Amino acid sequence: MTVEVLADRNARARRDEEVDVVIVGAGPSGSVAALHLARAGISVVVLEQGEWPDYAAYAGARPEHELVSTKLWHPNPNVRDNPNDYPVDTSTTDINPLMFAGVGGSATLYGAQWMHFLPSDFRVRSMDGVAEDWPFTYEDLLPYQLEIEREVGVSGLAGDPAYPPRGAYPFPALPMGSVGQRGALGMEKMGWHWWPGSNAIPSEKFGELNPCVRRGTCLTGCPEGAKSTTDRSHWPLALKAGARLVTRARVKEIETNDQGLATGVVYVDANGRDRRQRAKVVILCANGVGTPRLLLMSGGAGKPDGLANSSGMVGKRLMMHPFASVLASYQDPLDSWRGPFGQQVYSLEFYETDERRGFVRGSKWNCMPSGGPVGVSGATGSKVYVAESGRFQDFWGANLHENVARRFGHSLIWGIVGEDLPEESNQVVLSKDLVDSDGLPAPQIVYKVNENSNRLLKFNIDRCLESVRAAGAIETLVSTPVRESGWHLIGTTVMGDDPKRSVVDQWGACHDVPNLYVMDASTFPTSGATNPTATIMAVALRNTRRMIAERRNQKVA
Repeated sequence: MTVEVLADRNARARRDEEVDVVIVGAGPSGSVAALHLARAGISVVVLEQGEWPDYAAYAGARPEHELVSTKLWHPNPNVRDNPNDYPVDTSTTDINPLMFAGVGGSATLYGAQWMHFLPSDFRVRSMDGVAEDWPFTYEDLLPYQLEIEREVGVSGLAGDPAYPPRGAYPFPALPMGSVGQRGALGMEKMGWHWWPGSNAIPSEKFGELNPCVRRGTCLTGCPEGAKSTTDRSHWPLALKAGARLVTRARVKEIETNDQGLATGVVYVDANGRDRRQRAKVVILCANGVGTPRLLLMSGGAGKPDGLANSSGMVGKRLMMHPFASVLASYQDPLDSWRGPFGQQVYSLEFYETDERRGFVRGSKWNCMPSGGPVGVSGATGSKVYVAESGRFQDFWGANLHENVARRFGHSLIWGIVGEDLPEESNQVVLSKDLVDSDGLPAPQIVYKVNENSNRLLKFNIDRCLESVRAAGAIETLVSTPVRESGWHLIGTTVMGDDPKRSVVDQWGACHDVPNLYVMDASTFPTSGATNPTATIMAVALRNTRRMIAERRNQKVA
């Protein structure tokens, strides 16, 4: 029996019955919550607005891969224009939010970089006098991080001196390849930190996951089924444990009773009909844009500012990690179409605050292959800055073949992820004009890259250019700030102890509605500068375990 058949059978069973928990979103956090709640004998229904991934449609193993991926698998929902997505009003943002609707969530299109937040990320206010401290610490979260790694099947090498000591990864690190070795060479010559990449790609067969064949097409769905996404790692187990999954279910409202407690949700099903799922507890896992959007749409006429928003913080403090990239080309071949795409090596040399640099907090670098001829040519229509000539260049026309010949197979990319400081002016609101296919208001992103981020990116780009040139680069291309880079949607329902300044407590429970939880990255007080999926899933596991342990004390309608 396939997981799709099992999911359909579970979903149809007792469709109108009240359940213990309804979860909105079947991405990384919703998958973790569903699996562990179901294993504890708690009845759970998950509503996902997208569908099961069509693995046969992943184009990474086909010659036309690079061409079709620029539309069918584009991370921007406005470009992809899938009927299961909702549109996003991006008229007032410097960075476009990137996301994907479907079982497994936006991780369907992630690079599988697997990084824990560092200890300082939980104490930014204490250490640097900005943002807020988290209500718990790195040490509090670490046991859940390690457990999630085993569920996901992470490959890596323990012992990175940038982190506190930890146990071994479940699987050995994937090969660094020529790209990783060349990236590491530049860091060695500069005397800077680097470490072999840790990735959510097991280096041998693990459960539903197959060995990686290093196609380097991670960002458009893995045709081998080697990249660990929760449609493969968690959902087969959750369904067997009794979780029920309903796809093509767009939630439009969280319902509450006269006492202000959540009673369930209303959603639009695949046939366009409104349905109601009653539940004792509601959990939102719809990402840092979808979750505040749903809260702002809920609450009825008596709550014009939305549900769980007495603090006024719903939608505020959006963080999206301003991003820059440096493509460096070399004379000798690097086989730079080979994966894994996410990170063959990474660096945390400039992660912590150094006041002499003129900004606070820092960045994480990840060294990636440069991909196929379309990507290295710039033929997607983008312009980048050529550092050697000091000018921007468009790669269409006479230079196209020359550029491909020089870069294809000879280049690497350093991606620079900068920590994004929380600002209330960066936010998600409801669009006054744009609606989705069901007539629901689309989210509007109001976001400006701040001066701290601009200084941070400039400093790191300059250091990155030093590194790649030390390793022999003959050409360097700089993209900054990258508009299509809003992978990490963080901070819009912030957690904290003070109900006047936060939306949820440290366990994800809304201060205003104690049986309404949020378990995605929208609760994070700070963004760190690492890829957040590992921390998202660990926090969801911590919250879910607490919910299970305290279920007899849970206040319900």
